[in-house]
Amino acid sequence: MIDINLHHYKDQLKIKKEGKRTLIFDIIRKKYLILQPEEMVRQLLVLHLIDIGYPKEKIQVEKGLDINGLKRRFDIVVYDRHFFPYLLIECKSHTVPISQDTFDQIANYNIELRAPYLLVSNGVQTYSCALDFDTKHIKHLSNVPKPEEN
Repeated sequence: MIDINLHHYKDQLKIKKEGKRTLIFDIIRKKYLILQPEEMVRQLLVLHLIDIGYPKEKIQVEKGLDINGLKRRFDIVVYDRHFFPYLLIECKSHTVPISQDTFDQIANYNIELRAPYLLVSNGVQTYSCALDFDTKHIKHLSNVPKPEEN
């Protein structure tokens, strides 16, 4: 498990009330969204990624993809300097424990994307791994993968 303090970024979030709804600003999509627990984790992770050096313009949030004829949406993908998927991230609500189902979900998404790094987080538990597609080896990491050089 990776030890990151996402609460450190809470004061950087833009949150507002609109009637009975609470909204949170997504700095990647540049719009306010209904604040759900999973969205909170997603936005805190985006802030963490930017803080450790990932360029904002290489981060994509909630984009659709087709997996075996089924429409799915990934939470976060960070692209490399050639705009190939580099880091695929699956976010869950803090009330949803990270389980084998979570890893199966991100692995299914990665069949299409082929990102060399995966990360899953519910804001409390965070796990990451590096994939070697040639040897089919998975290496568990003790930190969030760093941005690639250049």
